[in-house]
Amino acid sequence: MVDLLLGLQWGDEGKGKIVDVLTKNYNIIARFQGGPNAGHTLEFDGIKHVLRTIPSGIFHEDSTNVIGNGVVIDPVVFVQELDGLDQFNLDYKSKLIISRKAHVILPTHRLLDAASETSKGKAKIGSTLKGIGPTYMDKTGRNGIRIGDLELPNWKEKYRTLANKHEAMIGFYNVDIQYNLNEMEDEFFAAVERLKELQFIDSEEYLNQALTSKKTILAEGAQGSLLDIDFGTYPYVTSSNTTASGACTGLGIAPNKIGEVFGIFKAYTTRVGSGPFPTELFDETGAEMARIGHEFGAVTGRPRRCGWLDLVALKYACQVNGVTQLSMMKGDVLSGFKTLKVCTAYKYKGETITHLPFNIEEENVTPIYTEFKGWKEDLTKMRNASEFPKELNQYIEFLEKELDIPIKIVSVGPDRTQTIHR
Repeated sequence: MVDLLLGLQWGDEGKGKIVDVLTKNYNIIARFQGGPNAGHTLEFDGIKHVLRTIPSGIFHEDSTNVIGNGVVIDPVVFVQELDGLDQFNLDYKSKLIISRKAHVILPTHRLLDAASETSKGKAKIGSTLKGIGPTYMDKTGRNGIRIGDLELPNWKEKYRTLANKHEAMIGFYNVDIQYNLNEMEDEFFAAVERLKELQFIDSEEYLNQALTSKKTILAEGAQGSLLDIDFGTYPYVTSSNTTASGACTGLGIAPNKIGEVFGIFKAYTTRVGSGPFPTELFDETGAEMARIGHEFGAVTGRPRRCGWLDLVALKYACQVNGVTQLSMMKGDVLSGFKTLKVCTAYKYKGETITHLPFNIEEENVTPIYTEFKGWKEDLTKMRNASEFPKELNQYIEFLEKELDIPIKIVSVGPDRTQTIHR
């Protein structure tokens, strides 16, 4: 069976850390969607490392890391990641393999992203400008360049045709985008040659053969469920399916091969960029959460908006994904708050509801809160659930009862060792 690991909020839940913790139980870690706007942060042995495209099992000697067909890859960013791994003396050429069906982010995709976002003015969606949306548009428009194309002798001709089309589209947006495409292309083509030193595979065959051989596989998602192109807070979403179904299409795995679904959520809620956020805090409490939690994007550096845990949205994400067990991250950040709140329902167009409606914009939704007494204890030094303060246990037990899913892991800090199994 293939186990899945997914974020249940708007991303930034701490998925990379839990993948790193769980990798010892798996032969293969496979990334199934998204692009290099996702930053999976790992901390161990006093080192902090941010991965963007490469699966979070790369630091484990015994794991093979697969980048699936559902991922979009920027060769320039990818080579920067490889350079960052060089200091660890990792044999990534034998441990890291890439699907031939994964699509390639071109320099002009990034330019298109910037032109599109600039043209929207105040209505912008908060794109990270990494070219991911335009790359998925070319994928569904049947124009894209895939990793397997890089093995063909005429791939640069295909590139030129698509890049010329992109430049014409940039002109259509009629915005002032300054760029030097020749320079960008020099860097891009050099990165492609480095990328071609890695092994390209027919990943769906590889993974299904691995299952036949009784190898264990963990599928690693990027972003979060509320950013899913179908089930997220559209249009303020990413361009891929971040939910469990995306693992099937992003790896070529049949639904009946899915085993455990690990759902990751923060003990509170954060969001980067634009879009509705019912429990967002605009006061000192929200600012304090951001300060204590170091809430800045691992890749973009953008500050994250903070708010109380939204149980309505979390239930929805658990339902859509079929979550079987939960990991609660950043419980340590809530230490010291006198009162904690959890949103358990919405006031929606005059009635009380407990499901996520079509539109959760501020004018339609008012959160209804249940309050809890906070705790003062510093959780970061704790290594066993028996050390937890009574109030934290009450908080966890309430969430388990409401979600009807066990919380098996509680994270009390960023390091690998600050992971408590219940």
